[in-house]
Amino acid sequence: MATKGISAFLGKSIDSIGDLTQGIRNSGVNLKAVRVTGILLNDKNPRFEELGGWNGLGTIEYQEIDNPIVFSKYPTAKPLISNSKQFPLINEIVYLILAPNTSIGGFTQSQNAYYVNVVSLWNHPHHNGFPSNPQNPPPAQQKDYQQTQAGSVRRVTDQSTEINLGNTFIERPNIHPLLPFEGDILQEGRWGNSIRFSSTIKNTQTGQSQNNWSSTGTSGDPITIIRNGQGNQTEEGWIPITEEINNDDASIYLSSTQIIPLIASSANYFSYPSGSAPTIPNQYTGSQVVLNSGRLIFNASEDHLLLSSAKSIGLSSASTVNIDASTFTVQTGKIYLGSKNATEPLMLGDSTVDLLRQLIEGIKGLVQVLGVQVGVPPGVFLEPTNTAAKSLTPTLTQLINNLDTLTSKDNFTS
Repeated sequence: MATKGISAFLGKSIDSIGDLTQGIRNSGVNLKAVRVTGILLNDKNPRFEELGGWNGLGTIEYQEIDNPIVFSKYPTAKPLISNSKQFPLINEIVYLILAPNTSIGGFTQSQNAYYVNVVSLWNHPHHNGFPSNPQNPPPAQQKDYQQTQAGSVRRVTDQSTEINLGNTFIERPNIHPLLPFEGDILQEGRWGNSIRFSSTIKNTQTGQSQNNWSSTGTSGDPITIIRNGQGNQTEEGWIPITEEINNDDASIYLSSTQIIPLIASSANYFSYPSGSAPTIPNQYTGSQVVLNSGRLIFNASEDHLLLSSAKSIGLSSASTVNIDASTFTVQTGKIYLGSKNATEPLMLGDSTVDLLRQLIEGIKGLVQVLGVQVGVPPGVFLEPTNTAAKSLTPTLTQLINNLDTLTSKDNFTS
């Protein structure tokens, strides 16, 4: 909301956050900051049925910050927005707002407490928890809270934390926030997972790129980056970083004009004719979708997996390309095996067998004639010819019988 719009809503000018807070209070909007003491995330919660069963998912128990009374059962609040939820951790601060509940059909003034997003105490996506007793922090964190109270960001450099953040959540000091650029919209998870809606960013004075995807194109060209897992982690987790496709665990880049600096595992395109090989990944400047991870799986559970390309489909592997299928069909004009420059044609199996059969049958007929041929005087066999012919006859017969074994029962060509 623009400042002018807020000012009109509150009926006064807004010059500071104090003015904004006081204006909201005076306007009658009931916002209250509270500390989260528990949250319902599954049916193991002892108050599961009491808080509505599965309809109560995300319901928090809370404690007032300015009146931290310990209850056997803390008051509760539900998420304000049902289709976009950020579940807070224990000891994080949220704002409560009163809004209608399911009883408004009978009583229009019936209200429940609902909570909105976590207050960004540390301005960090990992967590924004604050201990319930900051006056006596553990020795390992005294400096952290002293720095924070003096106005600096909490900077945890040890592996331990005494803030109770939940049953399973363990603080990691090496989770970094993303470095933003002008116009960015960022969605950041707590563990180095993020979505960035960004663009090419160049210095308006020098034209120099401001990040690793802005070396080409024009400022404002869109790019979307989905990332899971940070690769450039350090123990200084408060320092923002940008995505690094070659180091992050898994990434999807949707680009328009940007060069994505991906180092391909294999970029051998020797099978392509000279001058027709595709541009290597880290030099291409057109729109593309780039996926990178330790392993990729494309699985069609019910129907076809279809790959279609306006030019070519290139498969390049640092090791092998393996295809396992009950039937493997290739329909194309020409196939080159072993080299793109192959010139020796393949032989047709059935046609070759037919020609060999005719040849051997002809030779066998000749041998049979030679085997009984007589010389002079009449009735005397030509001994050397007869002997050779008779010894060759069984061999030719065996060759004829073996001709059908030359053709594959599984592989066919046209």
